[in-house]
Amino acid sequence: MPQRDEVDRIIEAWSRERPDLDFAPLHVLSRVGRLAKHLERARKAAFAVAGLEPWEFDVLSALRKAGAPYQLSPTALVQQTMVSSGTMTNRIDRMVARALVERRTDPNDGRGMIVMMTATGRERVDGAITSLVHDEKALLSRMPAGEQERLSSLLRKLSLDGE
Repeated sequence: MPQRDEVDRIIEAWSRERPDLDFAPLHVLSRVGRLAKHLERARKAAFAVAGLEPWEFDVLSALRKAGAPYQLSPTALVQQTMVSSGTMTNRIDRMVARALVERRTDPNDGRGMIVMMTATGRERVDGAITSLVHDEKALLSRMPAGEQERLSSLLRKLSLDGE
């Protein structure tokens, strides 16, 4: 018999109080929600070790994944980070002040601007992703590779069905 967790206890209590409802979705989605909170805390910790806020990691990550020379337009950053243009402008300003990124004139359009990651930004995002991958690998190490692949496939299906 599988080990019981807090979700089992919550569902048991609700089932006792509301036997008219089917609590089957909570078996999956409550665990996903709880795991998401746990991962969010772990990610914040990994970013903090690298001296980054989560939103800074998001911007630097988009730039790093763009490949050398690690630059994107503000519009591309808005699209990748899913924030408003006003929020992105504020974030870029703050990151320029922290020497994580630089603003440059777009060589293809003198009226436009690009955001380019600095060496400091690259060092910080690389440190954060290294820590994050290490920590998340340790979390998943309790589960055999085949189970990890199956879980990934099932979560992908759930994610795609929800889009």
